[in-house]
Amino acid sequence: MKDLKFEQKRSLSRLEAADQLTALAAALRHGGDADLELGPGRLSLRIPDDLRSEIEVEVGNGEIELEIEFKWPTAQTRAAPSQAAAGAE
Repeated sequence: MKDLKFEQKRSLSRLEAADQLTALAAALRHGGDADLELGPGRLSLRIPDDLRSEIEVEVGNGEIELEIEFKWPTAQTRAAPSQAAAGAE
């Protein structure tokens, strides 16, 4: 079960799509706490310095689908005690 899911599907112009990607790029570049205006809603996120990405393109049924996905843990990860001790030696 997911803690939270925000999904938005709507039609938009190419320029509106570019504006959304520009806002997302600015939030990623700045990092930390980010507020994204997504149409009628606003999404607040804490974006870490390191994250994973996945880009997927599907072509079929007369459509092209492009998905860009970013993932990161919800909690800050800490080095295990054995790893921290090994780094101090």
